[in-house]
Amino acid sequence: MTQLHFNEATYQCEAGESVLDALTRQGVAVPYSCRSGVCQSCMMQSADANVPGAAQHGLKSTLQAQNYFLACACHPVEDMTVCLADSSDKLLQATVSAIRPLNNEIMCVGLDCPSLQDYRAGQFINLYRDAGFSRSYSLASVPSDSYLRLHVRRLPDGRMSNWIHDELKIGDNLYISAPLGSCFYLPGAEEQALLLIGTGSGLAPLMGILRDALNRQHAGEIHLYHGSRDTAGLYLVEELRELAAHYSNFHYTPCVSGGTATTGCQTGRAVDIALAEHPDLTGWRVFLCGNPNMVKSARKKAYLARAAMNDIYADAFVAAVN
Repeated sequence: MTQLHFNEATYQCEAGESVLDALTRQGVAVPYSCRSGVCQSCMMQSADANVPGAAQHGLKSTLQAQNYFLACACHPVEDMTVCLADSSDKLLQATVSAIRPLNNEIMCVGLDCPSLQDYRAGQFINLYRDAGFSRSYSLASVPSDSYLRLHVRRLPDGRMSNWIHDELKIGDNLYISAPLGSCFYLPGAEEQALLLIGTGSGLAPLMGILRDALNRQHAGEIHLYHGSRDTAGLYLVEELRELAAHYSNFHYTPCVSGGTATTGCQTGRAVDIALAEHPDLTGWRVFLCGNPNMVKSARKKAYLARAAMNDIYADAFVAAVN
């Protein structure tokens, strides 16, 4: 057992317990979302130089040097003095500028954030309802858009998603983090074929990646497979079909896994259909977004189809713990 010194109080951390679990178990309000070291919502800072290396995985070297760490991934081996990361210069104020339904369970939320000067299409932000409560959402927009676009899927017990669907209004102000994540399009290999596979609201980052690639005049073939259990779960179908009609190198395939597909859709799982149509991914760049089980399976299948590991980019939508 180790001790955590936080805000002039001392808390016990059981063997094998993370800093986040220890503090929240004892009633301390610490921002968090995914609990898996991805979203970086739970970043804290240590006054000591004894931060376990695993707790700093994914953080910039400048943050590591200042003893910042992810509370969900930090399992102390000795006593630590910790504090919340000073977010005053990291959080950005945003105003809700648009709200529109994309289907029965997914809402597009537009955010105007003048202080966000640049980002990579396909990255994600942490959206804060209050200082201790945030969730991660991928960006469906590109930097040239007039506002940020999020695709928010309503979850049955989702505290954030239900609040967004039922209470958020145009004109409301809230705070977001700077963009995070490495699943985005990089120019420089314009002839390379791109394979994009997503499920549910995993279409959000893929829309950003797709539009960014097209805006940069990517010349290689681009294939997007979007999957859902039924046709009601698909969305932006007409917009994607219009893009496919306008760009000869872009091909869009909506997929339905749980029933009979309508005209223009294929029946089956998006990853299975994509790999059946493209069994050899040598030299391809692959983007996988959505359900974590799909992403895990698709990553393995893409690698077995000869895609280079460095050319496989993934954004698994890990469900937050309420």
